[in-house]
Amino acid sequence: MTRSEAQGRLPGIAPVSVVDIGSNSVRLVIYEGLSRAPTILFNEKVLCGLGKGLGSSGRMDQEGVDRALTALRRFKALSQQARAANMYVLATAAAREATNGPEFIREAEEILEHKIEVLTGAQEAYYSALGIVSGFYAPDGIAGDLGGGSLELIDIRGDQIGEGVTLPLGGIRLSEYAGGNVAKARIFAENQLKSVGFLQAGEGRTFYAVGGTWRNIAKLHMEIRKYPLHMMQGYDLPFAEIMGFLDEVINSGSSRDPSWSSISKSRRQLLPFGAVALREVLAIMKPARVCFSAQGVREGYLYSLLPDEDKALDPLLTAADELAILRARSPEHARELAEWTGLMMPFFDVVETPEESRYRQAACLLADISWRAHPDYRGLQALNLIAHSSFVAITHPGRAFIALANYYRFEGLYDDGTSGPLSTIATERLLERAKLLGGLLRVVYLFSASMPGIVHNLSFVRSDRPDVDLEFVVPPEALDFTGERLDGRLQQLAKLTGKRLAFRYT
Repeated sequence: MTRSEAQGRLPGIAPVSVVDIGSNSVRLVIYEGLSRAPTILFNEKVLCGLGKGLGSSGRMDQEGVDRALTALRRFKALSQQARAANMYVLATAAAREATNGPEFIREAEEILEHKIEVLTGAQEAYYSALGIVSGFYAPDGIAGDLGGGSLELIDIRGDQIGEGVTLPLGGIRLSEYAGGNVAKARIFAENQLKSVGFLQAGEGRTFYAVGGTWRNIAKLHMEIRKYPLHMMQGYDLPFAEIMGFLDEVINSGSSRDPSWSSISKSRRQLLPFGAVALREVLAIMKPARVCFSAQGVREGYLYSLLPDEDKALDPLLTAADELAILRARSPEHARELAEWTGLMMPFFDVVETPEESRYRQAACLLADISWRAHPDYRGLQALNLIAHSSFVAITHPGRAFIALANYYRFEGLYDDGTSGPLSTIATERLLERAKLLGGLLRVVYLFSASMPGIVHNLSFVRSDRPDVDLEFVVPPEALDFTGERLDGRLQQLAKLTGKRLAFRYT
């Protein structure tokens, strides 16, 4: 047997790296490749504070410049070590506004031996919007990207992007302008936001919050509320709840709460000012909810480089299919299940929305990714892998549905201490669907042995027998699969659904 390399990596694509030079942090992200659902190979940031003092001096902080240039030397070496085929370097507010910005860019380009794209405010807003388009299913609302020096706002409807605006409301700049006074910061933010006419058009829609400071606000909310799934992408809060929490953060009365220790000290001091910016935006917009995004300018920029046919792909199903290729015994079988379960759902009186159909298909694609674990732990490993994987274009209830469906498929159609926390996130409707899907998979896997070629020969049909509602038709070539275990699994499904089920052997 020949030992081969990197079987845990997708074939046919080469890594790409993005260097993001922001007003607060300088970051390197190396992705597995340029694709619809890029996976991060390496991620590192340095909080340089380039925008510190920019509002008063007009110059980038020299200490920050020195730290940034040192970081860029390391980032170049890391990008080369990771065999990145391409490097994309983006610079935002501090570099474009500072009088010493051109000099810094020249030095940085010499170090990186690469051209740096200094984004205009409009470009920054546009790529942030593309980050939302690439990471959410049918987005509809306003995206806001809060950096250290600026805040970009832009309207999004599906893949249609409006004209963006840039405001001097970044965390560092707002804090310095207000001299650390949150009351003064609120007045300044309110006055700046009055000029954004399209904010009121966001009423009743979604506000997509992008940027490290806002993600840390969401992280703090998770810690204080003991939320069971620490996954930033798609974390969703109703308008009233987030407004109340922002008041808590602004007043800083909760800073003595142990949960604040989950936030780095360098971020902690900016949190009240990030909360001010967010609260004032929401007060004008009045969205139905706020949804936090782990994707922003970097991902949006990469999305812009994709061909149109790749942009049209569903990132959730793309990522699930890729994981099946990397970890399932048969990706072809997983795809068969995705199609077959869709055909079976109407027999159980299930009418799916397009989004629910996506989640079911993803659950089937991921149904065999834990097969290498010990049989006693396959359900637990599937639950953890799915709940904590970096999927996008999925809500937290949808993520819980996919994880639980695969847990039930291994462990049985009931809740226990392991499934309990995630079951509180899923809606009642999705929880019922997860058990139904798990029950169907428990039956059909006993025929397929995780291999393709038989699933499409199996089907439920409505029965003419007075004592049976649905019959599971087994064709002649599958008669040897009959046995007590099959009968037990089918009756588990019958008990769950309230339908009288029986096999029909032809």
